Amino acid sequence: MTNDNRPVLTGLEGRIADIIVEPLEAQGYELVRVQVTGTETPTVQIMADRADGAAFTLDDCEVLSRLLSAVLDVEDPITSAWNLEVSSAGIDRPLTRTKDFVKYAGFDARIELNFPGPNGRKRFSGVLMGADSDIVHLKLENGEVVELKRADIRKARLVLTDALIEFTTTPKVTN
Repeated sequence: MTNDNRPVLTGLEGRIADIIVEPLEAQGYELVRVQVTGTETPTVQIMADRADGAAFTLDDCEVLSRLLSAVLDVEDPITSAWNLEVSSAGIDRPLTRTKDFVKYAGFDARIELNFPGPNGRKRFSGVLMGADSDIVHLKLENGEVVELKRADIRKARLVLTDALIEFTTTPKVTN
């Protein structure tokens, strides 16, 4: 998947994403993350947002759970028994898509790299300053702005703050 509105995933998680992304989008949702945990009976965790920007509800979880369970049962990417977990990305969401890094510019985030990056560090905390499909700009507490390669990011997520809660819970006015 090369779309900036989709997460970049590899391995089993990438295969699952490739299987589910089109049916999910056809129903008016956007894929945020696929994560597989556990070995004997793995759990496939799928996080999604509503494409229309409305709040993601329990009804959305139920609709997606039925849809994605059926799609994955047909495609069968995991040969053993597995569990499906569908959820909202939440307020302190993982940042997986270019649009997430752009939308939440100005908010606090924690980013962990797969291997050492700027200044030999793997973990960074600071204020998101924006991103493109290749680079995330993060302003550290000391005022330094670092450029982190998207391909090197192991995980990134927003930090729960009062400003983030207000931003995500205040109704947006549309014309």
